[in-house]
Amino acid sequence: MMSASRLALIAALALLAGCQTQPSAEVPAEVASSEKSAALRNMEQVAIAAHRCWFASRDPVFAGYSFANELNSFSGQPRFLLVPRGDFGGRPLLVVQASGAAGTVTSFGPLLDGAAGPRIRGDIARFASGDASCGTSA
Repeated sequence: MMSASRLALIAALALLAGCQTQPSAEVPAEVASSEKSAALRNMEQVAIAAHRCWFASRDPVFAGYSFANELNSFSGQPRFLLVPRGDFGGRPLLVVQASGAAGTVTSFGPLLDGAAGPRIRGDIARFASGDASCGTSA
């Protein structure tokens, strides 16, 4: 005959087994990646190139700025910002974002009106076209 503690253990295990949820279906990698919006795909490409060419390369033109990546924006407009160095809560000096079904990349901010503006515009246009090379002039 079974002891009371053994019966209680079996009953508890049976209850726990009844609480199990069905395993979730895994989403194939090709489906998950195809669901990325064009805006996110374009901004990933532009942000990676901009960070590599402007910050990782230690370009002196961008030494006074910090790169604030906001690709996971829930607004549907993934973007990155250039802010004063070390002041991530500061007023953005450059905003680069993508939106719409085609993932059109746009940029705005006071940095575009300065001496580096033509170069920044040229770099962003080049990065958005798929060319990730680091140029030094527009």
